[in-house]
Amino acid sequence: MFIETETTPNPATLKFLPGQEVMAGGTRDFRDEEDAAASPLAEALFSLGDVTGVFFGRDFVSVTAGEGSDWSALKPQVVAILLDHFVSQAPLFHALPGNGIAVPAEDADHGDDPADADIVAQIKELLETRIRPAVANDGGDIAYRGFREGVVYLSMQGACSGCPSSTATLKQGIEGLLKHYVPEVTEVRAA
Repeated sequence: MFIETETTPNPATLKFLPGQEVMAGGTRDFRDEEDAAASPLAEALFSLGDVTGVFFGRDFVSVTAGEGSDWSALKPQVVAILLDHFVSQAPLFHALPGNGIAVPAEDADHGDDPADADIVAQIKELLETRIRPAVANDGGDIAYRGFREGVVYLSMQGACSGCPSSTATLKQGIEGLLKHYVPEVTEVRAA
């Protein structure tokens, strides 16, 4: 097995591609060791000490290193953990009694006005077809959190969370696209 590594716009984050599916559906962002308790792989990565974030995408794992960390020393350790995990076909999440899976709940959303259902559907369609694939290429994801009074609430995840260019991505890229296709959108805010 060979694991490819790609840089991301966030200098603290590298994207690792194991050449196979990581998550069949959705994504999962681990921001600290407590979050990582849901996944043996995330726990192992956080145990390295220099890791401050782990993100699972469809076919990649993004790892964020703490300030002052040396990727030249950390990268081989991350690759070794990923190789061990994928070669052994270990589970991505800890099983819970009753065959449940330990996947913590997503962040709270800002809610939607039921009268805006058509607008929300348009926003979600654009996010799914145009925005999420581009953000995934950079080792992250974007999650819809709500639409109220013209404002779309989104949260950046993975490599995009804490990236120096994430504010510009939200305000210039995503806000411009949504305003163009959905005139009811007046602003995009980080949730």
